Amino acid sequence: MRPDAILFDCDGVIADSEGLTSRIIAEEITALGWPMTAEEEHRLFVGKAISSMYEVLIPRVGPLPEGWYARVRDRILAALEVELEPIPGIIDLLHHFEAAGLKMAVGSNSSRDELELKMRRLGLTDFFAGRIFSHQDVGAPKPAPNLYLAAAAACGADPSRCVVVEDTPTGAIAGIAAGCRVFGYAPHGMPGLAEAGAHIFRDMAELPGLLGLTPA
Repeated sequence: MRPDAILFDCDGVIADSEGLTSRIIAEEITALGWPMTAEEEHRLFVGKAISSMYEVLIPRVGPLPEGWYARVRDRILAALEVELEPIPGIIDLLHHFEAAGLKMAVGSNSSRDELELKMRRLGLTDFFAGRIFSHQDVGAPKPAPNLYLAAAAACGADPSRCVVVEDTPTGAIAGIAAGCRVFGYAPHGMPGLAEAGAHIFRDMAELPGLLGLTPA
């Protein structure tokens, strides 16, 4: 069934940012006394908002130093400004969907300033103008459905007629809770993504065909 709108997660779906972010956060957590690799950070925290990270960090390392998150955020933003690249195939896919007349929006657990930077760096600010949502805009991060309900509304579409494109179980749960179909981008696999209700695909070029559209 052709959807009325496609609602994208950002990190790991549009922006190839997760490895970069995991590296920096792992370094900062290690400095707190909890040795951690980027791979371990990704497994523990991928797709989660900072509030969810605190729930795990504080019991393990104690109260965080004053300004800890601001320092981590500043390091991440500085790295994104110069290192961030798009997920392979996503830019062509977005233009393909635009040519097909599909409405599109973004819903992310990133902070508002971080999300704006990613969209600007990738040249997508105007492409999604008025349809870019941080969890700070909607009151609750994923796995709550708020982000995708807001994104669907911005597209003027009923959630049941929307497709969500995600790469984490947390995001897939949010999409399902919003009443959307969820497709999970997992080029290297992602434990729990299919179990959360996502239809798995491994290459962005596959998605149009899966949605009954002309291949990209």
